[in-house]
Amino acid sequence: MKQTHRLDKILAHVGIGTRSELKRLTKDGAIYVNGVKVKDSGMQVNPDTDIIIVNGEPVLYREFVYLMMNKPQGVVSATEDNRDRTVVDLLDKAYAPFDVFPVGRLDKDTEGFLLLTNDGKLAHNLLSPRKHVPKTYFAKVEWEVSESDRDAFSQGVTLDDGYETLPGILRILKTGKESENEPSEIELTIMEGKFHQVKRMFQAVGKKVVYLKRISMGPLALDPSLALGQVRELSKEELLALQNAT
Repeated sequence: MKQTHRLDKILAHVGIGTRSELKRLTKDGAIYVNGVKVKDSGMQVNPDTDIIIVNGEPVLYREFVYLMMNKPQGVVSATEDNRDRTVVDLLDKAYAPFDVFPVGRLDKDTEGFLLLTNDGKLAHNLLSPRKHVPKTYFAKVEWEVSESDRDAFSQGVTLDDGYETLPGILRILKTGKESENEPSEIELTIMEGKFHQVKRMFQAVGKKVVYLKRISMGPLALDPSLALGQVRELSKEELLALQNAT
């Protein structure tokens, strides 16, 4: 059985126009389906098999979009905010009709990998505590991070609200020195995403995070070619890997 939808709904979804604008385009003879001029913008079409042309240009219908962003500091992980710019504000206007949202959140002062999509099912699976999708962060931490911190994280630590975290994998890349005002550099992989979790985990062992960047989520690593604030769509291979991870 064919999966059909109203033509005007499909065209509105990809940002061609409002329903009233689409009626006007129909009246002007600007819309064709399978080579036939459309007389009713509410007709049923199958976007997977029918060829839709508007103003001489083929329409590529997509139900979902999947975007990788290198989130900069100073923007919030939300779709709207009364005070600050949001990650959605950084997107090209072409993505506006898709109503994408960030999958999870990065703090305002945290940089790095952020996935945005309008696929609610995938987002739910990626964020579900039962799925244990790993997230890896690079951080600079005031002064010395020691092997005892690594051991503590491997057991899970108790946060300030009494929550006991799942075990995390701490890699010490560089050991800092207080005498030289030099921070440690680490990578931390965690399986959950509590509010300010990385900062609070270090707080639990008496340390302070001074810089934080997410470098991967599940099987996907941040594309090194993406400058801060830049976005690109996931490749088919990346999307498949993400779906398989959940």
